[in-house]
Amino acid sequence: MSAAEARVRRRRGAQESLAQIVLVFESVIVFLAGLVVYGLNALPFGLAPWWGIVAGAVFALLMVLASGVVRWRWGIVVGWVMQVVLALAAFLVPAILIVALIFGGMWAYATIKGAALDRRNARLAAQETLSNGD
Repeated sequence: MSAAEARVRRRRGAQESLAQIVLVFESVIVFLAGLVVYGLNALPFGLAPWWGIVAGAVFALLMVLASGVVRWRWGIVVGWVMQVVLALAAFLVPAILIVALIFGGMWAYATIKGAALDRRNARLAAQETLSNGD
């Protein structure tokens, strides 16, 4: 048996898959929002405008990294915290609130409906193993 045949992929649930998709796509938008903050010179307290790019890039990278840990419950919580942080960025540029509401809704759907689908699939799989072929 070769190494490729021996390696079995871990089965991912709907919640994990949907959450990863939302976070990765959102990371692109977050990076672009950092460019908007830079372009509008929207940072307070005399901070240099380039910090907007740095903050957007770092936050986007954190979202990509968080997409790798959504298989655990604490990873989902990290995603919720990131949604709140993005909404707070609306204090700098109010238009970011629109992005936060859209992706926050997508995140809520991915986590809540994904978990419901996972429970349903587990219940159906358990019923399959209980049947005796009749």
